[in-house]
Amino acid sequence: GAGKTTLSSIIATLLKPTSGDIFYEDKSIYKDVVSFRRQLGFCPQVQNIDLDLNVKENLIFAGRYYSMPKKLIKDRLDELLEKFDLTRYANFNLNALSGGYKQRFLIARTLMHDPKLIIMDEPTVGLDPKLRRLLWKFILDLKDEGKTIILTTHYLDEADILSDRICVINDGIIKALDKPAKLKDIWKSQNLEEVFLELIKEKKS
Repeated sequence: GAGKTTLSSIIATLLKPTSGDIFYEDKSIYKDVVSFRRQLGFCPQVQNIDLDLNVKENLIFAGRYYSMPKKLIKDRLDELLEKFDLTRYANFNLNALSGGYKQRFLIARTLMHDPKLIIMDEPTVGLDPKLRRLLWKFILDLKDEGKTIILTTHYLDEADILSDRICVINDGIIKALDKPAKLKDIWKSQNLEEVFLELIKEKKS
């Protein structure tokens, strides 16, 4: 693969880089990993959910993991269940949810402790177009709230709509890094798919 998931896992401190460093707010994240993780929300590509707990219990557990006060957990729980239309499924086992609702749950769990930095590793993969666009709205709402979001995707239309800046990675190498409009302007292309194909062509030549 391109290396998107590996990069996400390194930023989330789940993998160690073989070289280099990662800076957040002008400091290496490795200076205080615990503090960095408290500011981070990670929504992985692989659904790592506890099937022995229902939706509500999973979210409460996430709040306790981050040592949130009970009152704040309850308030945040109610807020997220409503935001992601999960209230009616609060007592459902995760296996009973459709793929789209599982993805809503994963994003809700990611946001439980109100992180400043959010990493989403291909959050819309495998979803139908209607659900993809619904999740786009959730992501754009987070962006409007001032959250910093790192999102990996192989859907170039998605990258174009959601991103302020795009990093194109191929075979672990950064091929381009700029605003979507700037990339299309540089390559005189109407869409990012054409830009990507030009970048791949450039590599082969």
